[in-house]
Amino acid sequence: MTDTPTCAIELDASGLTCPLPLLKAKMALNGLASGAVLKVIATDAGSQRDFQTFARLSGHALVDAHVEGGVYTYWLRKA
Repeated sequence: MTDTPTCAIELDASGLTCPLPLLKAKMALNGLASGAVLKVIATDAGSQRDFQTFARLSGHALVDAHVEGGVYTYWLRKA
């Protein structure tokens, strides 16, 4: 994944374990307009699988993802 998109909202889910980062992200996406981008910061390694699967099944786009020093950052574009 390449250029990091501009986000409408940033959600810090650091320190939360599965499934809380994904649940909080789903709640945040509910409040966004179609096409808006949500940035999520998580520290749970399981979030990688969770966010990829969620994007595939929900129709939202996982437009970027980074991992650095145990911090996982995701950008989801609302369908």
